[in-house]
Amino acid sequence: MDQLLIGLLVVAAGLLSLAAAGHALLFKRDSRSALVWTSLNLTLPIIGPFLYWCLGINRISRRARSWHESGRRISGSSIYPLDDTQQSCPLLPEEASHLKDLRVLGDRVVTTPLRGGNGIKLLENGDNAYPAMLEAICRAKESINLTSYIFDADGIGTDFVDQLTAAAERGVAVRIIIDALGEKYSRVSPVKAFRGSRVRLERYLPLRHGAYINLRNHKKLLVIDGVEAFTGGMNIRGGHILATTAPEQALHDIHFSVHGPVVADLQRSFLEDWFFVTGERLNAPLFFPSIDYMGSAVMRCISDGPDKEFRKLEQLIMGALSCSARSVCIMTPYFIPERSMISALITASLRGVDVRILLPGQSNIPFVQWASQSLLWELAASGIKIYYQPPPFVHTKLMLIDDVWTLIGSANLDARSLRLNFELNLSVFDTVFATRVRAHFEHSILTAQEISLQMLENRPLPIKLRDSFFHLFAPYL
Repeated sequence: MDQLLIGLLVVAAGLLSLAAAGHALLFKRDSRSALVWTSLNLTLPIIGPFLYWCLGINRISRRARSWHESGRRISGSSIYPLDDTQQSCPLLPEEASHLKDLRVLGDRVVTTPLRGGNGIKLLENGDNAYPAMLEAICRAKESINLTSYIFDADGIGTDFVDQLTAAAERGVAVRIIIDALGEKYSRVSPVKAFRGSRVRLERYLPLRHGAYINLRNHKKLLVIDGVEAFTGGMNIRGGHILATTAPEQALHDIHFSVHGPVVADLQRSFLEDWFFVTGERLNAPLFFPSIDYMGSAVMRCISDGPDKEFRKLEQLIMGALSCSARSVCIMTPYFIPERSMISALITASLRGVDVRILLPGQSNIPFVQWASQSLLWELAASGIKIYYQPPPFVHTKLMLIDDVWTLIGSANLDARSLRLNFELNLSVFDTVFATRVRAHFEHSILTAQEISLQMLENRPLPIKLRDSFFHLFAPYL
């Protein structure tokens, strides 16, 4: 009897290993990943399939796409029809003529079209961004739609609470989406701060519905009356005001004021998320008033997440690197790109493109920086210039190509932003705006330290081992 039981267990373990190995062969697109998981499943019965079940199966995209299939998530265009009557094919700046293939790529992977006639202004740190946002809230007459990954209702957050509450009291419809995981970073919860007011606040994926570490709403967006918007990488928290924050606690960042037809697409992005968290479809014309041309910028709203058919941001970044002719400037707080993007950066550099990457010298998440350091030597060996910025911690996210195309928004260059979370970015063709972004980049480099290949190679062996170890977890960081 004991031998029969042992035999059944052995057969069951063998079948489990074969099933897990077969699943890896069928669904792992990277041959190296498929080989590793197949080998583990076949050589380590029970343990291999268990590890594969916990770490190897991609449940993120599957869960997100199931929301679309069930109707829980909808696209912004289905909320209110896209208005293509104003401009179906805006002209790119003459300086961007060599980037026409990038435009074609965007047209094919992003549902929202390019919009001409937009104005965009760079706002540095909370010292400049928050007053502009609060003034816009005071001007609001009909609607205020706000999304923030983190909303700390303490310090400057109390000013936002007061102004948003006052707007709701005077009859403005105020809607706020706060990510339920991002809320945990707040010293004072916005849920408590707005309790009893007329402000409608909803939490994105409340943790009581499941321990969702991924699938978070990382967007930052404020839309006023459907005609002006603020977006970028800045949350609402006191650390972004450098004038009143100690350097070791400060967060250097940039945000953007946006006017023009692209605001309608930003509005759709918010209403898409509002439907997800409430089930309420808001498609009244008052959310989409007629918008005049406000500038020369040709822009595209890119709302991306693991529920999308294409990896929009990743493919656009790869396309931009392929089209680049003169320069690539990157600023990001978290830099752990995949092999394909590393290859694209190296290829651009070897083609003679001036590639520069500006990173924080001291990250607020040390193990992410350690993982990043393990791949920098390869970039430096290919002629890419890498710089570390001194404190305060720099949270800025931007990419500038050939001083004419800029990518800005909430996404970092890591798997969490490009594959696991929901992000909001803007693609901008405009030389005037690019000049302002370039000036910000060059000013930041003045105080940065260039990291040479020799410095990376001379790291002590324990440091190299530490960095390489944490890089093993790059897909999950």
